[in-house]
Amino acid sequence: MITLLNEQSETVCAAAQADGDNLWISAPELAAATGWSMKPEGLCRDDICLPVPREQAADFVDGDRVNAAAFWRRMQHPVVRAAAGDLWVLGTSAADRSSTLKSLEAPDFALPDLAGTRSSLSQQRGKKVLLATWASW
Repeated sequence: MITLLNEQSETVCAAAQADGDNLWISAPELAAATGWSMKPEGLCRDDICLPVPREQAADFVDGDRVNAAAFWRRMQHPVVRAAAGDLWVLGTSAADRSSTLKSLEAPDFALPDLAGTRSSLSQQRGKKVLLATWASW
């Protein structure tokens, strides 16, 4: 069992397998965790598709499994894994972060309030928001 983290979610992938720097994950789990899905034209998310190179197809796809780490690196996004291989982080590229920072709009996220009700930042658009954080470590 492998936990996959990205900016949108934390997903536990029961069928995923770590093999060194490769993370083999089923196509449905990849779609659920990242929004990227396998299509005949390649790996796609919304209107964007990334073709799988024919000469390197075995490095990216194996039947119904996708090498999420190789795919993420191909998009020039950072990939980090725990030494045990049970926790993986699929990050956002520096170019995407730079674009977001230039827009001066914070990325959307959702957190529970003190009563346990989840609220997202996008629900507060147009209002002044103070976000106070704290960590025990």
